[in-house]
Amino acid sequence: MSATLVSSLDSIPGTYWQWRQQQIYYVRAGKSDPERPLLLLIHGFGASTDHWRKNINGLSKDFEVWAIDLLGFGRSAKPNWDYSGDLWRDQLHDFITEVIGKPVVLAGNSLGGYASLCVAAQRPNTAKGVILLNSAGPFTEIEPQPEPDLIRKIWGELVLSILRQPWANFLLFQYIRQPWVIRQTLEKVYLDRSAVTDRLVQEIHRASCDPGAPEVFASVFSTRQGEKVDILLKELACPLLLIWGEADPWMNAKERGQKFRHYYPNLTEYFLQAGHCPHDEVPDQVNSIINQWVTTNC
Repeated sequence: MSATLVSSLDSIPGTYWQWRQQQIYYVRAGKSDPERPLLLLIHGFGASTDHWRKNINGLSKDFEVWAIDLLGFGRSAKPNWDYSGDLWRDQLHDFITEVIGKPVVLAGNSLGGYASLCVAAQRPNTAKGVILLNSAGPFTEIEPQPEPDLIRKIWGELVLSILRQPWANFLLFQYIRQPWVIRQTLEKVYLDRSAVTDRLVQEIHRASCDPGAPEVFASVFSTRQGEKVDILLKELACPLLLIWGEADPWMNAKERGQKFRHYYPNLTEYFLQAGHCPHDEVPDQVNSIINQWVTTNC
């Protein structure tokens, strides 16, 4: 294991950790308090530790806070590997055991929420609690889905077959990584559009320009999704907090929350007036909820 200090005027100063011969970026803030657990923040798809800036600044007043760029995102390396929940689970497990050195409370948004749940459920020695903010991840379909009509089925299979082609994935990635497309996408998933700043757009675009970024994008959408959320919840044995931006157009927060409660009834849940990234859109509310819940439950 090796580490190299990195300082940037555009972000909280961070450090690189060597994992499986790949550079992994992380940041650390606040002072250790033996009476309070450590927090580890995990970003969503296309984001990075930068997306937690408001939360790191707020929470580090009371906690020792860590945040990490998942392999394939942010300032971390982007090798041409198969990306899945299992890979990020192993990365987070090794980071907690090798670098942090003690169990943490994991907090993850979207894809980062799913990765957090994977490590907490399948590597329980690393987690004192889990906080999921508009968490992604598939549930097992209990009822069979209706078969699409023939035309839709053929069209759907055609689209999927095209997207499996490297050239199609590359062209799609080149389109969605353009700053104006990034801004347009964020404005659709943020309830408060004023939170979509030039800085946020630039941070996401910057990482998309790294060598290997197109291959990461293709792998995320072609590799097996990983274990189902309901299976993970059955294995989970630590406190669970759900924070939902209920205006998220990508997921039905109320309906999804019911699924979580069905498989893990003893959880705490909050619904906020925000979109897919409540930690960035209403950070003061999220920081307050996290502070109170961690102090009481972990």
